[in-house]
Amino acid sequence: MRRKHFSNLRELAKQVRDKLDGGKKYYLIFAHNGTGKTRLSGVFKNWVKKTDANAGRKTEGALYYNAFTEDLFYWNNDNDDDIRLMFNKSSSFFAGLDGFDIESKIRDLLNRYDDYLFSINYEDGYITFSRKAKNARGEDIREENIKISREEERIFVWCFFLAVAEMAIGGIPEYSWVKYIYVDDPISSLDDNNVVAVACHLAKLLKNGEIKTIISTHHALFFNVMFNELSRRDSFVRYLGINKENGKYYTRGMEDTPFYHHVALLQQLKEASASNKLYTYHFNILRNLFEKTAAFHGYDKFYDCIKLGDNDEDNVLYNRMVNLMSHGPYSIFEPVEMVDDNKQIFKDILERFLREYNFNEALFEETEE
Repeated sequence: MRRKHFSNLRELAKQVRDKLDGGKKYYLIFAHNGTGKTRLSGVFKNWVKKTDANAGRKTEGALYYNAFTEDLFYWNNDNDDDIRLMFNKSSSFFAGLDGFDIESKIRDLLNRYDDYLFSINYEDGYITFSRKAKNARGEDIREENIKISREEERIFVWCFFLAVAEMAIGGIPEYSWVKYIYVDDPISSLDDNNVVAVACHLAKLLKNGEIKTIISTHHALFFNVMFNELSRRDSFVRYLGINKENGKYYTRGMEDTPFYHHVALLQQLKEASASNKLYTYHFNILRNLFEKTAAFHGYDKFYDCIKLGDNDEDNVLYNRMVNLMSHGPYSIFEPVEMVDDNKQIFKDILERFLREYNFNEALFEETEE
């Protein structure tokens, strides 16, 4: 497939902006770690930023989530009785917090992933955390001033970002400067069921607004869900690579062909099957894989990838199971472990698919180990 080459990330950032300003709503980038995704988000942020020199405030720019977003938050651990997560309140990221009940927005999002509690002090710029617990007598108590784990902190910052993005999309005047939203790999510390939930919720949020959005990731499952949830017509989709010999970047299209990263999805399904840790949402992934395979082989329906022939006795059962288990929001937002019978059916369907479509067995050697 034809490639487009860029001497540096600034050239690529310009192309991203031009595509969005030229009519596309979403620019999706799939790239492996070490390619320059996070650096690109920083270059893009600086490229599009406009500031009112007289007022000393940003008038146009990108609301971004990347590795640097976490740097806006830092711990004050000097006093064990008063542990605080500080935030840089001078940043425009926090411009519209006070007065808009952002705590409720964050809490609604956070409840999807964890059950700790928090309180924001807007004036002094810090957050305190607590958790419900039980004492030695079994009575309900509240542990105050706790320090949450690194993973919990990342999820909190992600929910904080989503709440801010929701206000920007909703037209809150304090965030009128947001012309673009840039999301770079938000799922580094999440397990697979939360990855699906994060991607679906993010897509739903973005579709409710008109702000142009760039999404870059190395995570095949996250990219797969975003690609299928967002409008194909409004999306510009590219694989980003780098030539190690000359240091130049290149992109190539991914819209019209089955994504090679479906191999990664298949590896994940194989691993889940081998470990017996199967959730209802795995049927969503399996169906998506069938749909792409059917399209590649010229079939009209996904279940053509399930049946082995007209006299296949299991065809009707397998087709109904994939149809039933891959529908409904419960399978995305409230992952439920499959019952044993359904696990066995899932494994049978997957093994049949792998036998019928001759994938390289070496792909699964690491999974088998």
